[in-house]
Amino acid sequence: MPMRWLTALPVFNEAKHLNSVLDAVVRYSPNTLVVDDGSSDATPELLAARSDVNVVRHAENQGYGAALLTAFDYAEENDYDVVVTIDCDGQHEPQRIGQFVAACEAPGRHCPDIVSGSRYLRAFPGDTPPPSERRRINELVTAELTRRLCLDLTDAFCGFKAYRVDALAKMDLTEIGYAMPLELWVQAARAELNVVELPVPLIYLDEDRSFGGAMDDAATRLEYYHLVIDRSVARVEAELGRAGAGTLCSEGTA
Repeated sequence: MPMRWLTALPVFNEAKHLNSVLDAVVRYSPNTLVVDDGSSDATPELLAARSDVNVVRHAENQGYGAALLTAFDYAEENDYDVVVTIDCDGQHEPQRIGQFVAACEAPGRHCPDIVSGSRYLRAFPGDTPPPSERRRINELVTAELTRRLCLDLTDAFCGFKAYRVDALAKMDLTEIGYAMPLELWVQAARAELNVVELPVPLIYLDEDRSFGGAMDDAATRLEYYHLVIDRSVARVEAELGRAGAGTLCSEGTA
């Protein structure tokens, strides 16, 4: 039976890019979901004018992680096998969606549970350099996750991913904010999921894009990321009866 798959876009105040991104996505995805996380700009009106995407709207802004969790629930409730996530800020290339889906169809025990885009796995012609502080934070957090989880990652934050829906059911995700993907890596390590990275171009269209409030300060943002990792690891350690280890690596792999 052919695999059923869905492309999901978490959206908050993306009127500037919404239609151009969705016009491209629907060319490459037969099933598209937009999770509008309480947008207050023209996003809801633009979505209402389209008939080629499904929309779930949060009445109030809950957070990037909450939008992803809604997308995951939708994929499970509607019997999809794979859900691809792509951001709606124009920094991902929808023509690559099929590559992510195909990667999830690898045969046998090597079939990935999560295919994660990496902007740093290899260079592409026309790559644009990221803001230096964003790159530095990505490097620091990626290195920490690699050390503490024994995951072979090069890009901890890329939102372009594909998940097998049955693998999502093995994780207990509770973070609703921007750092939810960090908890996801902890849960993926806990569930011993098979993770592979797929190279994608490095595209930055808006270097001044806001994270919101205090999170625009790099030091505050990094502190928040460490907090999310620490509490996510601590929760799993408690479940495993290994409190205080600080790492989920198996013995001999740390």
